[in-house]
Amino acid sequence: MKKELEHPLLHSINDFNEAKQVIAGGVNSPVRAFKNVGGVPPFIFKGRGFSLFDVDGNTYVDFVQSWGPLLFGHADSEIEERVISTLQRGLSFGAPTELETTLAKKLVISYEGVEKVRLVSSGTEATMSAIRLARAFSGKDDILKFEGCYHGHSDSLLVSAGSGCATFGHPSSLGVPRDFSKHTLVARYNDLDSVRACFKEGNIGGVIIEPIAGNMGLVPAKLEFLQGLQKICQQNGAVLIFDEVMSGFRASARGSQGLHYLVPDLVTFGKVIGGGLPLACFGGRAEIMAMLAPVGGVYQAGTLSGNPVAVAAGIVALEKIKRDPKLFERLEVLAHQFCEGLKQAANSCGFALQTCVRGSMFGFFFTDKEVQNFEDARQSDTALYATFHQKMLQKGVYLPASAFETSFICTPMDASIIEACVGKAQESFYEIQNQI
Repeated sequence: MKKELEHPLLHSINDFNEAKQVIAGGVNSPVRAFKNVGGVPPFIFKGRGFSLFDVDGNTYVDFVQSWGPLLFGHADSEIEERVISTLQRGLSFGAPTELETTLAKKLVISYEGVEKVRLVSSGTEATMSAIRLARAFSGKDDILKFEGCYHGHSDSLLVSAGSGCATFGHPSSLGVPRDFSKHTLVARYNDLDSVRACFKEGNIGGVIIEPIAGNMGLVPAKLEFLQGLQKICQQNGAVLIFDEVMSGFRASARGSQGLHYLVPDLVTFGKVIGGGLPLACFGGRAEIMAMLAPVGGVYQAGTLSGNPVAVAAGIVALEKIKRDPKLFERLEVLAHQFCEGLKQAANSCGFALQTCVRGSMFGFFFTDKEVQNFEDARQSDTALYATFHQKMLQKGVYLPASAFETSFICTPMDASIIEACVGKAQESFYEIQNQI
């Protein structure tokens, strides 16, 4: 039953050791180092459709999809063609282009409440800028975030909960001054009481939340929680920011808004809107966005913001979504197929498993308790996840290298591919159960 990769990761091991000589930690984003799951990360040579190919000659079914951007899989022909024709006219101008307006219009009509946007190059830039706007518009310095939600690595947002969730946070990274973090309060996800306590504690001008959290595993906010959060913000003059960098155009054609129909004051997008290239944006009510320079006094700028190549890729991605009304329905069916098969396979070998699906996004935890917040997620069996990850990787299935990440379905996948991966999961659970 046991089947390992066709080729051992000898080249990847050498590449990783060489990378560590010149790149901090050997990687340019921490989770890529496989520290949470053990083993050596395969070094990727190319991607095509739903597959990754490493430098050792192995092929993987990829459920990471570059952490979300590749809704249409690797090397989508339509996106490739548009990118190539665009880059032949120039990579970047640092000047306005018609393409930027075209993409902005598509974003504005896709999400209710977004009247104007500003394009940037990363989700971190988008959330950082949205926070600055919220503070300026509200005239208040404190912000509220939720434990387990990740909004990029800007100083104000690298904050974890204190001794209780209704407290000012403390830095969760070295190099973040306490003077920065003292203006960030941290509440418990899906818990309105903790939100109310934070509002009593601080002078909160902005609240940022992933309405579908994807960085503590996939944990959606409950509808009544989001409704209550919006009401609290309105009562206290706080700007509500939905971080849809991951869920935007992934959970549905309208992101989380297609599921809860709530209209935040500001929203951030990334990943899918760049079609696989570095691109993100923040947008919202016109009166708030009018505070941005050159019209208002809130400064934000970027040399490569709205660069034509990334914008062209994003335009194609949104066009492909628009012309396929059944797209997310099909992908959700596949996500449910995998999750249901995974749960049955785990249960058959005596392992408790919780699963969650939102459109083309899915996640799972090794626990018998419903996961509603980061505290619940941390109580899941992360050691079992690491072992399962190693087993699946050996069998050619590429899952996120952390129990606290989200997985993704892409359009090149079909029922037969999912069925084959469920079979690999069954084999993996059998081996773990029998310590093979």
